[in-house]
Amino acid sequence: MAADGGTLSDLLHDLESKYPGITKNVLSEDGGLHRFINVYVNDEDVRYLGSLETEIKEGDTVSILPAVAGGRTSTLGLTGMGIAARPKS
Repeated sequence: MAADGGTLSDLLHDLESKYPGITKNVLSEDGGLHRFINVYVNDEDVRYLGSLETEIKEGDTVSILPAVAGGRTSTLGLTGMGIAARPKS
């Protein structure tokens, strides 16, 4: 999908105007980024770039992903597990 904006905030507002409701789980009630959403510009976490004021240039890729955490302790006392996806042979 494509959107316009000079900052991440502008881009999210443009998306919201095109797809009403799309940002309801991205932005918190106070207008900041929801804490359980990760947003990346060209694979860089915007929380370290300037959050909603991160500059967006033509051709940049913005990725919005839900944060994933948790796991459970197994009977062996291990927590979590790494899984690598591979194509079927």
